[in-house]
Amino acid sequence: MLPPIGGVDDPDSLFQHMQRFLVHLGVKGQSQHTAASSKAALTRFVRWCEERSLTKPSEIDRKTVELFQQSLFYHRKKNGDPLSARSRQFLLIPLRQWFAWMVKQGHLHSSPAVDLELPKVPRRLPKAILSPQEVETVLAVPDVNTAVGLRDRAIMETLYSTGIRRMELTGLTIQDIDRDRGTVMIREGKGKKDRMIPIGDRALAWIAAYRDRARPELMGDKPDSGALFLNNLGNPLRPFHLTMLTKNYIDKANIGKEGSCHIFRHSCATVLLEGGMDTRHIQEILGHASLESTQIYTRVSIQKLKALHTAIHPGKMPEVGKH
Repeated sequence: MLPPIGGVDDPDSLFQHMQRFLVHLGVKGQSQHTAASSKAALTRFVRWCEERSLTKPSEIDRKTVELFQQSLFYHRKKNGDPLSARSRQFLLIPLRQWFAWMVKQGHLHSSPAVDLELPKVPRRLPKAILSPQEVETVLAVPDVNTAVGLRDRAIMETLYSTGIRRMELTGLTIQDIDRDRGTVMIREGKGKKDRMIPIGDRALAWIAAYRDRARPELMGDKPDSGALFLNNLGNPLRPFHLTMLTKNYIDKANIGKEGSCHIFRHSCATVLLEGGMDTRHIQEILGHASLESTQIYTRVSIQKLKALHTAIHPGKMPEVGKH
């Protein structure tokens, strides 16, 4: 726990202003995950300031913020690696928001971080995407004659059919699946937004088989929480457990690729795009706030480009060995 800076009774200490800002985020409805990230980022900054005898917001100027940003750039983790641009962004964005809030509250005349330039995060392609054939190989790995295997097949079918995030899957309830309409309701997804998305008939059939045959066995004598996917103890699955089980099946499939939950999301988006779905519809399914996030899949959708290349390029298959 970070000790208060400027004394417990000093309402103008950086620590006390940080505490009030974190309460404000909670009242505003920020998710627990985002609030925890903001707290970690601001705590890091306040500790850094404490080491330099800076204890109040009025003592922080633009140069101070720039020096903190430089310290993040030169910081090395225990393994010797630098912080990624994305990690540095996550540490600086809450800082900018915090100072802006203090200006609005009248604690500062201006924000020392108002014009702070954030590190540019490279938009990289997904490390791996499964072809439809590779997906089928992975889906065939679980032993569906067991409760756990049947559950895991239903989980991976759902991930592949819908492209939902692992947090969204662990939050699904039985009532969120509408088999008649062929939809899934995602409640409080990223950004705390609800959305209804389509799901395929095959995934629905595996979910129904799991719900009727495996879920009661996993639940045992426990009261029904309503969560769709349960662990061996009858409790809702946790995201980390979901990551490990999907990774395990991909490894066992021996397809020469690595990944876990997100590889199904990438594969779902790519197959929809190559099938002709408009990127705006894919954006809605994936729950991307910006179309820019969805458009990355146009850079990995190679099927049409490959067909055109084969049809047009003069360097076709040679008659090997003939001169």
